[in-house]
Amino acid sequence: MLKFTLKRLASGILLLLVISSFTFFLAHLAIGDPTAGLLGNSATEAQRAALRQELGLERPILVQYWDWITAALTGDFGTSWNNYRPVVDQLVMRLPVTLSVVVFSMVIAAVFGLIIGVASGKRPDGRLDRILKMASVVLISLPGFWVSLVLVMWFAINLQWFPAVGFVYPDESFVGWLRSITLPAVSLSLAAIVMIAEQLRNGVVEVSNQDYVRTLRARGLSNRRVLLHILRNASPAALTVLAVMFVGLLSGAIVVEVIFSLPGIGTLTQDASLIGDIPILLGLTVVTIVFVVIINLLLDVALAWINPKARVS
Repeated sequence: MLKFTLKRLASGILLLLVISSFTFFLAHLAIGDPTAGLLGNSATEAQRAALRQELGLERPILVQYWDWITAALTGDFGTSWNNYRPVVDQLVMRLPVTLSVVVFSMVIAAVFGLIIGVASGKRPDGRLDRILKMASVVLISLPGFWVSLVLVMWFAINLQWFPAVGFVYPDESFVGWLRSITLPAVSLSLAAIVMIAEQLRNGVVEVSNQDYVRTLRARGLSNRRVLLHILRNASPAALTVLAVMFVGLLSGAIVVEVIFSLPGIGTLTQDASLIGDIPILLGLTVVTIVFVVIINLLLDVALAWINPKARVS
C-alpha cells in the first residue's frame, strides 16, 4: 500500500508541475498586455510602459517563468498586480470560505446520495427508482445560477430561513456560519446527489444479483451485514463520481459565490480574470490542482483498500 500511495503521489506532483507551467504560458498568451485592465482605458502609453517595467513584463517569457516557478516551489506566488498584496495571504483569507461551501455540499451529496441510491437499488423500478431517474434528468439540465436564484427567492426572501447574501465565519457564530453556507451548498449539491445516487443504485442492483450475495443470505447473515458487503463492492463508482464532482463544485463555486456575495476564491477568480491579474490566477490554479491531487490520491487509496486488485492495475 505504501508503494502504491507513493507512486500516486509522484504522479500527482508531476501533474501539478505540468498544468501549472502550461497555465503560466497560456495566461500570458491569452491576456497579452495586462496593463490595460490594471490601469484602465484612460492610461497613457507612458504609464503602461512604466507599469510593464515595474511588473517585469519586459523580460523574456522564459526568464519570467523561471523566476515564478522557483519562487512557487518555496510557497511564494508573488504579489497581486492589482492591490500589491501577497497572493498567498489572499488565498489563505479566501480559501476557507470556498472550502466551507464545497465540503458541506459534498457531505450533503454523499449522505443523501447514499440514502437514495441504496433505497432505490434495493427496489429497482419502484416508485423511488422512477423518481430518481426523472430527477437526474431535470436537475442535471438546470443551470446552476437559476437554481441558486430560486433558492434565494424562496428560502431567503419569502421564508427568511437563511440569509440571502454574506458569509459568517465560524469563530464569530457557528450557527450563523452554518446558515450562511446552507443555501450555496444545497445549490451546488443537487446535481451531485442524483449522480451519486444513480451510480450507487446501479452498483447495488448489479452486486445484489451476484452469486456470493445469495450465498451470504443462505448462510443466515443479517440484512445489515449483507448490505455492508453489497455497499463495499458497489461503492467504487459512487466514490469516483464524488471525487470528480469536487472539481465541478470548485468551478461552480465561482457562480454561486457571486450570487450569494461570498468572499471566496470564486469571486477572487472573477475579479482577477476581469483585470488580468496573472499572479492571482496562477496561485488559484496551483491551489486548485493541489486539492484535485489530494482528492484523487484519497480516492485511489480508498479504492485500493476496497479492491486490492486496483493496486496492481
